[in-house]
Amino acid sequence: MPGLQHVATIAAPPERVWDVVADIERWPERIPTVDEVERLDAGPLAVGSRTRLRQPRLPEAVWTVTELTDGRSYTWESKSRGVTVVAAHLVEPHPEGSRLTLSLTVSGAMAGLGWLLTRKMTRQYVETEAASIKKVAEAS
Repeated sequence: MPGLQHVATIAAPPERVWDVVADIERWPERIPTVDEVERLDAGPLAVGSRTRLRQPRLPEAVWTVTELTDGRSYTWESKSRGVTVVAAHLVEPHPEGSRLTLSLTVSGAMAGLGWLLTRKMTRQYVETEAASIKKVAEAS
């Protein structure tokens, strides 16, 4: 399956990093690769939570949380014609504060072609997301 993984060390406690990662409603003001976020249900992030995400140069997508360990990780997926994208966000303690791991996999009949067309941009977006989370968490 095509995909990628990016790891960042953040000089902030895991609780603070988690707060930034899980506060998806504030991503548009914190992460330049996110234009708009619309939660499609109320309450804290939970398995089954759905969020509409608009990003530059990508089609609008609805992401559904499929796994969640509160304070540590969540995985969500988005499906469109012929492609399923799964993105995971993991926050772990690290001697310097926290380790953030962002990973993404793409599957489905059109995954190979889609990945070929978006791989470079997707890598840049994931790296920008990690750097933005780091900046916000370390500034607080």
